Amino acid sequence: MSYDKIGIIGAMKEEIALFLGQMEQVQISEKAKIQFMDGFFHGKKVVLCKSGVGKVNAAVTTQILIDSFGVDAIIFTGVAGAVDPGLNVGDIVVASELLQHDMDVTALGFPRGTIPFEDISLFVTDERLRQAAVEASTELFPGRVHVGRILSGDQFIASRETVAKLYSELQGACTEMEGAAVAQVCAMNSIPQVVIRSMSDKADGSAEVNFAEFTVLASENSSRIVNHILKNW
Repeated sequence: MSYDKIGIIGAMKEEIALFLGQMEQVQISEKAKIQFMDGFFHGKKVVLCKSGVGKVNAAVTTQILIDSFGVDAIIFTGVAGAVDPGLNVGDIVVASELLQHDMDVTALGFPRGTIPFEDISLFVTDERLRQAAVEASTELFPGRVHVGRILSGDQFIASRETVAKLYSELQGACTEMEGAAVAQVCAMNSIPQVVIRSMSDKADGSAEVNFAEFTVLASENSSRIVNHILKNW
């Protein structure tokens, strides 16, 4: 498995700070008000960036990584809210596929999550990247790794009722606000991708308290996984 240059995206500063501290020969540039750190990480060419929160930010960032920096693989890492009741705070979800849960055109007869008139709405992660992520996660966090569907939407979910629907209707493992947008842009450009999420909360009524308490820990877990992937590439 070999890629010339890998894009690493996090949505928040906590999710990229640990990477930046270990990069070498870093050149920083800005496009669309997004900072891109181009350099080396464990001897591999990488471009690190903070997309900002939400699907639009994530999509713009991904396209710039492809067009302006020539990355040929993308890893998105960060935190998420658990939807699968079997998941706990600190568990890891490696995406098998990603879906936009807030893409809702059911009034016109489309199943929820379907992008009208597009060939693909469910975006599968790259098998090689996924396997590398699973192996790294399992070594670091044995017994706490789940491979499943990640749901994305421009909503911070904090309702038990909504969580139950996302699990029963869309079979989501966890929910966040960027991954499916990254995956869609990668699919449109034939670029392999994987999304790795560490659970910062249960996406239920206690989300506000849990999110503040566990974001730093979950971000550190995600960083350790990507660090392990690239170190052992």
